[in-house]
Amino acid sequence: SLALLAIVLAGCDEKVADKPAPSRPVLVATTHYEAETPERSFVGTIKPRIEADMGFRVPGKVAKRLVEVGQTVDIGQQLATLDEIDLKLQAEQAVAEFTAATGVLAQAAASEHRAKDLREKGWTTDAQMDSARAAADEARARLNRAERSVGLTKNSLSYATLVADARGVVTATLIEPGQVVAAGQTAIRVARFAEKEAVVAIPETLVERAKSGTASVTLWSEPNRKYSAKLREISPSADPATRTYLAKFSLPDVGDNVELGMTATLTLSDQKTARVARLPLSALYNAGDKPSLYVVGDAGDIALKPVTVKSYESNDVVITGGVEEGAKVVALGVQKLDPSQKV
Repeated sequence: SLALLAIVLAGCDEKVADKPAPSRPVLVATTHYEAETPERSFVGTIKPRIEADMGFRVPGKVAKRLVEVGQTVDIGQQLATLDEIDLKLQAEQAVAEFTAATGVLAQAAASEHRAKDLREKGWTTDAQMDSARAAADEARARLNRAERSVGLTKNSLSYATLVADARGVVTATLIEPGQVVAAGQTAIRVARFAEKEAVVAIPETLVERAKSGTASVTLWSEPNRKYSAKLREISPSADPATRTYLAKFSLPDVGDNVELGMTATLTLSDQKTARVARLPLSALYNAGDKPSLYVVGDAGDIALKPVTVKSYESNDVVITGGVEEGAKVVALGVQKLDPSQKV
């Protein structure tokens, strides 16, 4: 019986020896590289780059206003008109003066021609010849002035109709029928569709990033689409109340689906900054030669890989390379691990 017991115990020892060592549980962290300086976002508004205050080039009484606020206008579309009675009378007067000047020139030219013939035959004096020539020159100048006056009055008559010089939307109407307006007074305000921009307030700490970094815009109504943005203008002085700088970013890729006045989010990123990964400081293994990390493989094996450390923070270590994006590294208890272990 003692011999049988010894055989059984020996078989149990053999089974225990064949059983593999259990894997050691470890806490891991995933490596993720991102810009060292995080992106910053600001709320802005879509506005037109050009918003023109349009007015009549001649004074007069408003006869009609043909557009309303919010109405889309095309090139050449009439916006408002003035009473044309006085302008037509001025045009008729200019035509009458031109007709009279034409007759005077004909008479003066004939007198000049007769004086020239008589002077060649010696029947008149040089003084009479000079007088006839001066009268003809004056008549020519008068006709030229009358011709210019006709052109100006025709232009003035055309200026009585205010037309849009670009495609856009009416944002303000500042005149009403019956109102007497001066030349150049703002009558209709039109925001052009040709170029749109995002207007945001930038804090002074990020002014340099706004100038040198890259920007993108997403609309609140279309959050899944990004539009490239480029800084066009930034205020030279800060707002006295908010201490921010008004910045205007042009949007070359937007279409008619982007309406004026929409709310947008502008994101600033610094392309010059390095891409780094932040990992727990306890994950760093340093045996005196070079800082390393234990990288966990798919089969539970671990490998010690040296890394490039950029800086140390209170709880993290910042690395710039050595392990790949998405790699899982042991975050705790690295001093007790052995590369031959399974975890």
